Amino acid sequence: MKSAGEKDRWSEDVGRGGRHAVVVGGSLAGLLAAHVLAAHVDRVTVLERDRFPDGTKPRPGVPQGRHPHVLLQGGQVALESLLPGFLAELGEAGAPRVGMPSDMVLWQTGRWFRRVPATTHIYTGSRAQLEELVRRRVLANPVISTAEGADVVGLLGDASRVRGVLVRDRSGDARAEPRQLAADLVVDASGSGTKAAQWLATIGAGTPQEETIDTGLAYASRIYRGAKGTLDGDTRGYYAYPDPEQVHAGGALPLEDGTHLVIVSGLRGDEPPTDDDEFVTYTKRLPHPLLHRWLSEAEPLSPAFGYRRTANIRRRYDLPGTPAGFLATGDALCTFNPIYGQGMAVAAMSAVALREALADRRRTPTTRRVQQALLAASRQAWDISAGADRKMPGAVGSAVDGGPADQVAGWYLRRVQERAPGDPVVGRAFRAVLTLAEPVSALFAPPVARAVLFRPPLPSPTEPPTAPEEPAA
Repeated sequence: MKSAGEKDRWSEDVGRGGRHAVVVGGSLAGLLAAHVLAAHVDRVTVLERDRFPDGTKPRPGVPQGRHPHVLLQGGQVALESLLPGFLAELGEAGAPRVGMPSDMVLWQTGRWFRRVPATTHIYTGSRAQLEELVRRRVLANPVISTAEGADVVGLLGDASRVRGVLVRDRSGDARAEPRQLAADLVVDASGSGTKAAQWLATIGAGTPQEETIDTGLAYASRIYRGAKGTLDGDTRGYYAYPDPEQVHAGGALPLEDGTHLVIVSGLRGDEPPTDDDEFVTYTKRLPHPLLHRWLSEAEPLSPAFGYRRTANIRRRYDLPGTPAGFLATGDALCTFNPIYGQGMAVAAMSAVALREALADRRRTPTTRRVQQALLAASRQAWDISAGADRKMPGAVGSAVDGGPADQVAGWYLRRVQERAPGDPVVGRAFRAVLTLAEPVSALFAPPVARAVLFRPPLPSPTEPPTAPEEPAA
């Protein structure tokens, strides 16, 4: 794979020249990228700086692995396309499939959502469980091998082309010279802490432009078992989303073993505590005492874990200057505020984009074109996360100012949010976009636009709805 303007022999050489791809990072994004590349090269090596856990334990390389993760509908579609039968495996493993909004008590922008019949579903099981299932499927391919405890410390090549990586064994002498591992393609899937910019600078290549938005949001999570083993009645989860008027957020989401993972969040200077009693007390900052009452009777099963690295960061490797033979994907390309639950879905959607770009026989899959496809796969999630965060008080960063277009879009989206809790038509479109199942244009479909532009918001519950609504006759 070469940059535009260079002769590209990628497709011609597959299967004949021992083509080798290296994936840096055994993350979900890395594993799925390796799965796609295995159809185009003779061998793929996944380099993981830590050790893969046995079973469904959290992987050390996932700093937020003990916190809530959801698999949005867009990610479900992508994963099923990449690994047919995966959703059935996920269900058989016990991952809760939660209907939105029927199964949840949801609060956003000062309103409770009606619990009308579900128009989308999310999976709320642990990140460790989902990763273990993906890892088992992907690594069964004999084309893919792994090296654990392998720390990538640099790139081979020059400003025009990356030709491999420098690897140091983490269990050996840290002063020892790193070994060289040649590759025709290097994919950085090392996560939000990527060092790729430094690696590229060292070989004289251009470094990516970074766009950032940081609200200073921090959160803490803890596992609980309810006094009755469940939440209240027919409710499977609670969630209150943050907004500029109500900056504290939190909720409880079901896990595969019948417990619930509780999360609370706040902004810079008012971070949630990890002390046992103070964690519960902090939930009083939420817009309703619902979660606090439940926690006062529930049994804590784990310590509280905190997390503060929640900035949105987008790295523009699609711009001129990136050498051939190098791609970035997953959080190494685009990191989202985790509070919106988009990361796993975008990792899967990016792998689909990689597959489609490499399989497109109408266009040569140059490095830049493939990188553009990967960036496009993350664009909607970025627009949602960055668009919401740039409105939060205290937000800082190079991308905080969205310009006049963002102000116009913000006016329309505020009206969407006001109507989504009580209007099933607007709510359906709103959820489809937020779960990455439909493009943003779904919010401008005629039935939705009429409700948004010409009708006042329909009534929504004044208190948390305790049960789902019956389907309309």
